[in-house]
Amino acid sequence: MSDLSQRDNPYNVTQASRIYFLPNLMTAGNLLCGFLAVIRCIQARLITDGGDYAASHAAGDALHVSSALYTQAVWLILAAVVFDSLDGRLARMGGRTSLFGAEFDSLADVVSFGVAPALMVFFLILTPREEYPWFKELGWIIAFIYLLCGAVRLARFNVITNPLLHRADADSSKDFIGMPIPAAAGTVATLVLLLLNLAANARELRQLTIALPLLLILVSFLMVSTVRYPSFKQVNWETKTRFRSFVGLIIVGVVVWRLREISFFFLFLAYISYGLFTHYQRGVRHAQMRALRRKVVKMKQEASE
Repeated sequence: MSDLSQRDNPYNVTQASRIYFLPNLMTAGNLLCGFLAVIRCIQARLITDGGDYAASHAAGDALHVSSALYTQAVWLILAAVVFDSLDGRLARMGGRTSLFGAEFDSLADVVSFGVAPALMVFFLILTPREEYPWFKELGWIIAFIYLLCGAVRLARFNVITNPLLHRADADSSKDFIGMPIPAAAGTVATLVLLLLNLAANARELRQLTIALPLLLILVSFLMVSTVRYPSFKQVNWETKTRFRSFVGLIIVGVVVWRLREISFFFLFLAYISYGLFTHYQRGVRHAQMRALRRKVVKMKQEASE
């Protein structure tokens, strides 16, 4: 077999392990952002715990510094989302996809979108409610469920996108099956950003963080569900548009950026709602089709009698 034909085989050893610079550089950026987000979460927790690490900060400053560190962690997770979207697009645009790149991307995603959000939520749940020992146990269990579902989601994605998998025509959709883990992490991170901006003091934060475990359970379920979500892989960035539409998009973008502490969470929430709504609509259509088929069968039986 010629070298050229070997390159077309994704399971050729050379092709499968090929490392393409730009896509894998974006994946490395994703991993770096996730690693730094984990560090920021640990630093914020050490400050709120007190001890030698927090000795340089006054009691009144501890909450402010920890909130700033959690905010930095949120932006690092969102930066990882951007890097994650770029690595796949660059690989597809240049025809530089490889099995190594897919596995490297999944490993980076586990850190950036699994470990980092799980630690963030666990620390934020634990800190304002440390007077309740049972809440500490509940916090790590919920955080682990999220991490577990995220890892399962990535493993399932690697399996169903395997180049040698025989797909039926019904499975040729470009939508994600289950909520993608970057969207799940973005939802959790932007909710943390929203809560940190709403919390004027520790008491308010104590009341608001109850929303975090509920959201974590929801996105954990959605990641391993069969709810379909758009992947945006087929978006044509060369599509022409009218001038008024272009100006309107710019204005909307500026408003979203100006209100980013609030708007980003609602963008991710709209993504979640879209998937659930279309899943419900698809279920209704299937139920109607089944009812119609039963009606047709019944009419044929009655006509034959």
